[in-house]
Amino acid sequence: MTINPGDTIPEATFRVKTQDGPKPITTAEVFDGKKVVLFGVPGAFTPTCTMNHLPGFLELNDEIRAKGVDTIAVVAVNDPFVMGAWQNATEAGDKILFLADGSADFVRAAGLDVDLSGAGLGVRSRRFSMIVDNGVVKSINIEEAPGQAEVSTARAILAQL
Repeated sequence: MTINPGDTIPEATFRVKTQDGPKPITTAEVFDGKKVVLFGVPGAFTPTCTMNHLPGFLELNDEIRAKGVDTIAVVAVNDPFVMGAWQNATEAGDKILFLADGSADFVRAAGLDVDLSGAGLGVRSRRFSMIVDNGVVKSINIEEAPGQAEVSTARAILAQL
């Protein structure tokens, strides 16, 4: 079942790339006591994710944070090394927290997984964005197709804040 507004974020452990190597970070560490914008993508370095979806969150970062957002994070079913390389390649710096959900534990628990095996990608995250306040989903936007970024954009999130 897909997570909905009013639901609590499921417990999971992501990995983030640090200078000392991959580090676990729990959903509690990411969401508890914070207002978070989380967006999910089918994969780091994929065309729509890199050229259309992520750039908006970089461009509107200051405006989103001005609405009281503590953290902007992206999650993908990739390993922390790929997510770290994507963070570097996009020059995101510390503007966005890059969360690796390598085994799709979080996206499965949230009902946001999609089987893209037909395209050779395996289980991935659906493309989505959400606003989470202290671990509770306030709004969620899920794309119908993995190759489109329309309802889950930074501009759409900004309008909801």
